Amino acid sequence: MNNFVNILQTQHKDILNSLGQHLSISLISLLIAAVIAIPLAIWLRRYKKAAEIVLQITSVFQTIPSLALLGILIPIVGIGTVPAVIALVVYAVMPIFQNTYSGFTSIDASLEEAADAFGLSKWHKLIKIELPLAMPLIVSGLRIAMVLIIGTATLAALIGAGGLGTYILLGIETNNNALLLIGAILSALLALVFSALIRFLGKLSFKKIMIVLAGIIVLFGGWGIYSVVSKPLSTITIAGKMGSEPEILINMYKDLIQEENPKQKVEIKPNFGTTNFLYKALKSGQIDVYPEFTGTVMESLVKVQNYGHNPDKIYKQGKSMLKKQDNLDYLSPMEYQNGYALVVTKEFAKKYNLKTIQDLAAVQDQVKAGFDIDFYNQKDGYQGIKKAYNLDFGNVNTMQPSIRYKAIANGKVNLVDGYTTDPQVQKYHLVVLKDNKSFFPPYQGAPLVTDKAIKEHPGLKKALNKLSGKISVKDMQKMNYQVTFQHKKAKTVAHDYLDKHNLIKE
Repeated sequence: MNNFVNILQTQHKDILNSLGQHLSISLISLLIAAVIAIPLAIWLRRYKKAAEIVLQITSVFQTIPSLALLGILIPIVGIGTVPAVIALVVYAVMPIFQNTYSGFTSIDASLEEAADAFGLSKWHKLIKIELPLAMPLIVSGLRIAMVLIIGTATLAALIGAGGLGTYILLGIETNNNALLLIGAILSALLALVFSALIRFLGKLSFKKIMIVLAGIIVLFGGWGIYSVVSKPLSTITIAGKMGSEPEILINMYKDLIQEENPKQKVEIKPNFGTTNFLYKALKSGQIDVYPEFTGTVMESLVKVQNYGHNPDKIYKQGKSMLKKQDNLDYLSPMEYQNGYALVVTKEFAKKYNLKTIQDLAAVQDQVKAGFDIDFYNQKDGYQGIKKAYNLDFGNVNTMQPSIRYKAIANGKVNLVDGYTTDPQVQKYHLVVLKDNKSFFPPYQGAPLVTDKAIKEHPGLKKALNKLSGKISVKDMQKMNYQVTFQHKKAKTVAHDYLDKHNLIKE
């Protein structure tokens, strides 16, 4: 509970921003779905067979898993808000269409005949008789769609569209229940509030409902136009993956760029998504820069196997291949490496004088290991370590990445896999064993930049290269700890490091 309250106090502005993103995506999706579904249902109310076909098609759309739909959309429209809105519209069309169609087809035939007898035109009959009578069911469809949209919109964070899903995903990734609860509770409250508002809307007269809807359309249309017009064309957009470390780095990039050119507009997008999404966004020009690691470049981006363990050689090979493959610039790397590590308790290390992975060979029967399932099975994980160091731990448990550190902190295990800059190492007073045979591949971080951004902004390369050879493993571990467990803002931590090391001027 203390953690929950602390996050609300220290990150309330970011939480409100995510809430605003979630609300914006949800309302825009609902409006577009309503504009598509309601007129279509009105037009097809006289054509039963055609209406049934449309209803079947929209029902099939709802059976498509949301992640699969996003995956289909990404190659077509890229990542960010656009594919998220398209996916949400696809899911929302069916309940709105179904309820609107039911509302019109359930109108008493005698009322239709009476309207014809009075000589009302089709248009006047629609406005004066049919729409008001169908409105309760239409509003019900809008309520169902809105609740569905708000719940599904949490997945928008996976493709860089932001929203409350960012906190849910971060909570799962870092095993931080407070973050997870913030995202889940606010999403649920948002759904309840808008369900109640739409229900209240249904009690108004037809004329008032039309006025409210027109106002919402004008408001969001004007906001959208303003966003496009007001955004400077020369803005540099920097994005980062999920977690504290990428957010710290992108805030450093921003400060360094603006130190070089104070007038330069820089937009940062933290928690933007996975490697695949970020790389596609970079190639498509949706972002200009993001921090990437050499090991990830080789394994996931240029897809090279058996690339060795020489950090300098791997960096140069990755840089050359990225330039040739996608005309991207991979700038100079930092000092630290965020690679795999074997981590033990301080007590265990002291008792058996453990400093390197090789030292574990003498105490194999004392090891109680807790490994991530992937690490346990990978050739560059436990299976490779066994051969390289002639190890074979008899007591090995596989578990989810998020609970490994809790297991070692609670004494359930005394050795886990992790990453060299994990803040849990500092929090739980753990010891990272030295990889004395250099088995694990190097993971040096460096800015990955589009060639277009380098050409358009002459000072960009110089600014980002100021981090070349900077930031030690302990520095990064400490900064991650400050953000993850002390709940300091990433931009504050980043700025303090740059100031302390004279990389920027106050």
